[in-house]
Amino acid sequence: MPDTDCRLYLITPPILPEKFEDQLAAALDAGDISAVQLRLKDVSDDILLKTIDRLRPIVQKRDVAFILNDRPDLAKKSGCDGAHVGQTDMAIKDARKILGDLMLGVTCHNSRHLAMEAGEAGADYVAFGAFYATTTKEPPEMAEIETLKLWAETMEIPCVAIGGITAENCAPLVQAGAEFLAVVGAVWNHADGPAAGVQAMLKAITAAGE
Repeated sequence: MPDTDCRLYLITPPILPEKFEDQLAAALDAGDISAVQLRLKDVSDDILLKTIDRLRPIVQKRDVAFILNDRPDLAKKSGCDGAHVGQTDMAIKDARKILGDLMLGVTCHNSRHLAMEAGEAGADYVAFGAFYATTTKEPPEMAEIETLKLWAETMEIPCVAIGGITAENCAPLVQAGAEFLAVVGAVWNHADGPAAGVQAMLKAITAAGE
C-alpha cells in the first residue's frame, strides 16, 4: 500500500483488445487499485451489458469497485458498484435517484463551482481534468493543479485527477491532494504490460507521498 492516501483508479482503454480479461486480471493483481471504470463509447446496450457481464466479476471478486461510464440505468441493472457521468450526460440529481445508494462520480473539468454543485446533488466523488495532454478524450479545457489543491484543502468530497497522467508526471497531483489518480494509457499501453504499468504508477505515487 502507498504511504500516501492517493490510490489508483483504472479506466478501460477506448477499444478493448483481445484477451482483455487476462490483462485486466493481471493489472488488478499487480497492486492496490480502488476502482475500474468501464468506458465504452458508441456501442449498443446489448454489447455494453455483455461486456459488463464479462468484466465485472473479475473486478468485484478482488474487492475492487466496478464503475460504468455514462449509464446509471445500466449500472443499476447489471450489478455494477456505481456510475460516472459527465456534465452533459444527464442531470446529476437524476443519476443519483437512479443509482440509489450506489456510487456516483461526476466530471467537473477545471471548475470548483461545478464540483460543489455535483456534491450538493449527491456525488460521491468529483473528477478534475485533464491535467496533461491526452489522446483518450478531448477535454473542453485543461485543468489547473491549483483547482485540485484548493478542493482537497477545503472540501470533504473525494477528488479524482484525470487526463494524461503517467508515473513520470503524477507527483504534483499526489502532492496537491488528489485522493485518486485515474489512468488509461499509463497502464494499458505500458511497454511491459498492464501489470508493470500498475506497479510503476504505485511506485510513483508512493515516492510522491514521501
